[in-house]
Amino acid sequence: MWTTFILAQAPSDGPVGPEFGKASPIGLLILVLLAVAVMIIGWAFHRRNSRFRRRRMFAEAHGLDPFDAEAVDKAMAEAGVLDRRKKSFF
Repeated sequence: MWTTFILAQAPSDGPVGPEFGKASPIGLLILVLLAVAVMIIGWAFHRRNSRFRRRRMFAEAHGLDPFDAEAVDKAMAEAGVLDRRKKSFF
């Protein structure tokens, strides 16, 4: 019984005082950087998913195979709706 009581207690010799347990500015910086990274990845996924949906809808409307990228690109270029913007780096 005494062994359990002694093992369950927190050590009394540790850092204590008014500054113990406070977060540093580095923690806030890490959180902000992670939030920015998540936002960039979400934005890139949205762009990629939007382009994919647009290409798939075009291919289905024109009776093309959505996975035949060359045929879809050619048909979209002929129709004047091919997106020639820079592709995402993701």
